[in-house]
Amino acid sequence: MSVHVLPQTSRSQTAQAQTAQGQTSQAQTAQSQTSQDRTSQNRTPARSVPPEPVRPESARLHLTRRGRLVLVGVPLMLAAAVLLAFLGFFTAPAMASGSAPEETRAIQVSVSAGDSLWSLATEFAPDQDPRTVVADIVELNNLTDTAVPAGLQLYVPAPR
Repeated sequence: MSVHVLPQTSRSQTAQAQTAQGQTSQAQTAQSQTSQDRTSQNRTPARSVPPEPVRPESARLHLTRRGRLVLVGVPLMLAAAVLLAFLGFFTAPAMASGSAPEETRAIQVSVSAGDSLWSLATEFAPDQDPRTVVADIVELNNLTDTAVPAGLQLYVPAPR
């Protein structure tokens, strides 16, 4: 933005007088404002006392979601853990006093052509019931079928 100064041409005397009066009144107004500012700076403003908050006699406690979880959830989890430990103590399987589990002695046998579990049971444990010996052979060797191919190595319970 540029300002152009124009040369003063013939103006009427009344216009010049009005301009001079306007400048004088503006100067007086500015002086009165500065004097008011000075007096207002010397005054100290009155202190306002904030009102005390009004509290009801029975103030309610407001819990957040996390607060409710901590207040209710943690004791419930502790109670559940204690209950599980208590139940586990009374439902644990009973063990005989200091006796070790019975060991089964076994011998390794190679199955020949034409052998069956029944024939192996009667051959290696003639004094025992063949049905229990066959069940022991199946359990010792993790067999799924009672048919055994020739050449298979089996563990057979040894006679006692």
